Amino acid sequence: QVLLVESGGGEVQAGGSLRLSCSASGGTFSIRSMGWYRQAPGKERERVSCISRRDGSIYYTNSVKGRFTISSDNAKNAVYLQMNSLTPEDTAIYYCTADYLPCTVVRGWENWGQGTQVTVSS
Repeated sequence: QVLLVESGGGEVQAGGSLRLSCSASGGTFSIRSMGWYRQAPGKERERVSCISRRDGSIYYTNSVKGRFTISSDNAKNAVYLQMNSLTPEDTAIYYCTADYLPCTVVRGWENWGQGTQVTVSS
């Protein structure tokens, strides 16, 4: 079982930036990919970004391309999400996830953090 702990959420005005961090512990040898999902009120959870620890390949959902940047530090079992040019539509709870699954698989991830709230005001 992988334990994931996020930090870095908060409230920011539109156009601002936030950086989310996530640290993994326990069973980290099995992690193939790490990523970020988000869930806004009344909406389904959606994947924001994913990074492969094996080959460094990166995926972004279309709405964040050019604004968000995912990175990882394998030695620290950590993943980060730099979010720039934030809009109110980015308001959601952001969840860190890690799994043996590759980034090409969007559903079925089993290890999740507790979530961190990101609120963007207009």
